[in-house]
Amino acid sequence: MLPTHRPRRNRKSEVIRDMVQETRLTTHDFIFPLFLIEGQNQKLEVKSMPGIYRFTADRIVEEVGQCVELGIRTFAPFPSINDSLKDRLAKESANPEGLYLKAVADLKRQFPGIVIMTDVAMDPYSSDGHDGVVDAESGEILNDATLEVLGQMALAQARAGADIIGPSDMMDGRVAWIRRVLDENAFQHVSIMSYTAKYASAFYGPFRDALDSAPKKGDKKSYQMNPANKREALRELALDEAEGADMVMIKPALSYLDVIHAVKENTHLPVTAYNVSGEYAMVKAAAQNGWLDGEKTMMEVLTSIKRAGADAILTYFAKEAAAVLRRG
Repeated sequence: MLPTHRPRRNRKSEVIRDMVQETRLTTHDFIFPLFLIEGQNQKLEVKSMPGIYRFTADRIVEEVGQCVELGIRTFAPFPSINDSLKDRLAKESANPEGLYLKAVADLKRQFPGIVIMTDVAMDPYSSDGHDGVVDAESGEILNDATLEVLGQMALAQARAGADIIGPSDMMDGRVAWIRRVLDENAFQHVSIMSYTAKYASAFYGPFRDALDSAPKKGDKKSYQMNPANKREALRELALDEAEGADMVMIKPALSYLDVIHAVKENTHLPVTAYNVSGEYAMVKAAAQNGWLDGEKTMMEVLTSIKRAGADAILTYFAKEAAAVLRRG
């Protein structure tokens, strides 16, 4: 007996396939990470991330301009701070004349229509390389002492012009703390995109190479999540919602599509996924060796993240993918 139901009828031509396509990528989906370094007129490729560069503040303007022309409107800068400016309390993070805050303010002046999402975490500024204050004797990451630092960092970023504050530290209670600090200082309009489920992942290596922000001792497992856990992400989600998060983030993305989906099914907040440096580097390395079609793999990866439930994707592929989408 021949089949009555033939799903292939909906796949028989390109026009029909396009008509019934369930998931579509656009440049509006992308947040593009940027790496900032000290100095002038520098554009240095990150060796473990082909096609991604570290820019001095004067050169990053050119990069943002090119991205805006491609339709990318949201950017997430990350700073590489000189070791001489680092200390255990990350004081440089609140310096309005420092690399990061000056660059944020300058980008907002030159491109008033873009959105800048800033990173709230101590590790780029910490002499210990951790996302929290380290107890000098025990080595413990001190949660509540860290909140005070994060609050001042978030306030300084809001004053510089940040549109979205992105606490990526995974300290307990930091969303409520930052929300209170922002509101008490008349920054009620500044959003918080919480890194709700940030896993202690092996996929962060190239990022840490780019910023030299690896822990000097120990690891981040006492605050970043166990990769084996999914229900725990829903507990973190409930807390972030209650504390006033405007959006939530899952990091990494590709190995955590089930977590993205679970979070999407359990919130009415926008869900963002961070397609991290190691995920990017794997595709690039395979493409350079001729093992994969890099462009097609890139688009498949990004589509899978959106299909899983991400409303926005923070990805190093953003500029390249935007160019592909422009070509149609």
